Amino acid sequence: MDIQYVFELVGTFVFAISGALAVREREHDMFGAGFTGFITAIGGGTLRDILLDAHPLVWIGDIYFLYAIFAGIFAAFIFPNFLSRLRKTMFLFDTLGIGFFTVLGVEKALNLGVRPEIAAIMGMFSAVMGGVIRDTLTNEIPILFRKEIYASACLAGAILYLVLNYFGLARDWNLFISMAMVVAIRMIAMRYKLSLPRLD
Repeated sequence: MDIQYVFELVGTFVFAISGALAVREREHDMFGAGFTGFITAIGGGTLRDILLDAHPLVWIGDIYFLYAIFAGIFAAFIFPNFLSRLRKTMFLFDTLGIGFFTVLGVEKALNLGVRPEIAAIMGMFSAVMGGVIRDTLTNEIPILFRKEIYASACLAGAILYLVLNYFGLARDWNLFISMAMVVAIRMIAMRYKLSLPRLD
């Protein structure tokens, strides 16, 4: 089991927690919270794979992703107060997750032979669409439409990955640097409350 695979499972686990907690705090039942956690965890990757006609879907082809999702949902129900107190830690894990899933989404798209421009969009979709579906299901304004920098950070990381890949940087270094770009942009934006210019 390599470190990339571990990161993928951990990211899936954290996304499932975020989805389940988002619903649980609104006093919905266990099934509703579990369903939202499940959709949050698989939404981005599933949409990417459907658009790319990649089969089987990741969570169908590897049962351990399903186990990671169930573990995240279970943790959200057993330790809700503890996890709520760890919001800053969960934010960090979520940020690491979107960075990692961005570059993995770009890689997968490139390996399936699509153009780099499409690969960048697929990378962004992989990272953010689960959260968009979560917000829609919980009647929140989707994170894409809020002031905070989120999808644009993923797109920047995806573009950086493509540039470094074009110049032949070793894959592991490219993965690390591009993921770090997403994390750095997101953390700096949240720390200093930065946002993109509004359309007036």
